[in-house]
Amino acid sequence: MPRKVIIDCDPGQDDAVALFLAMASPGELDILGVTTVAGNVPLALTQRNARMMCDIAGRRDMRVFAGCERPLRRAPITAEYIHGATGIDGVDVFEPDTPLEAQHAVDFIVDTLRNEVPVTLIPTGPMTNFAAAIEREPSVLDNVEQIVSMGGAMREGGNRSPSAEFNVLADPHAAEIVYNCGRPVTALGLDVTHQVLSTRERVARIRELGNDVAAATAGMLSFFHRYDTRKYGSEGAPLHDPCTVAWLLEPDLFQTKRCNVSVETDSELTMGHTAVDFWHVTDRPHNVDWAYTIDADGFYDLLVERIARFGD
Repeated sequence: MPRKVIIDCDPGQDDAVALFLAMASPGELDILGVTTVAGNVPLALTQRNARMMCDIAGRRDMRVFAGCERPLRRAPITAEYIHGATGIDGVDVFEPDTPLEAQHAVDFIVDTLRNEVPVTLIPTGPMTNFAAAIEREPSVLDNVEQIVSMGGAMREGGNRSPSAEFNVLADPHAAEIVYNCGRPVTALGLDVTHQVLSTRERVARIRELGNDVAAATAGMLSFFHRYDTRKYGSEGAPLHDPCTVAWLLEPDLFQTKRCNVSVETDSELTMGHTAVDFWHVTDRPHNVDWAYTIDADGFYDLLVERIARFGD
């Protein structure tokens, strides 16, 4: 039986590719809904971008919900300087046919967790929607099988501040709630995603598949790599968010270690820092499976194989 999942995202080119990878895998993943949150760009754009990806993938049956417009306790930040003004620069923007559901994303999450057992949550943006659902109705956690998130960093420092990864910095209080919710959490942070580079050769391999999803993916990644290749001096940009879906499809591509992860929510200097007790030097409870290694070639083999399915 396919695993029941809710994908919570803020597209963003890498979120878009994560959606494609999930929608290409119905044998493994039953997508109950796609919820969107303010993050890389404001909510009005993230919900539209998610619906666009459903159209491009030929999955207008997907249910897409708009959620929180701002973090739980802080002012919003965005990342247009990386993702472009649309959030998905590199693909032509259009008004999608996939409808936006009237229900608020947090209400959908709460209602779904009341009625579906078990459900895996996949946050690839700020974790505001899931944290808001937990704060509103803590009992729904009983029906959460696991949470597989993209966020945080240990060895890689930060990509939005010297010590914080963007998704966690965008809503550190939400991340702290989710990491400590008592359900199994796997975190795919910069330590892993910085190993998964969208090199020109890998992007060309996707483009050569020749279907609409491949063209959109290659276009977005070709734009996406411009900022990070200059920033890191690398041969391609890290492809962050699809690592969550890849972990669910082929966990053997990754190495993880169970440890404590705590989020800084008080210091403005290090706000959003994920303090990963990788070597168990404290007695804080182990609350997260922290990913630290990935088979990058195997990841791209999986991505290419799944995107090729859209041409069938």
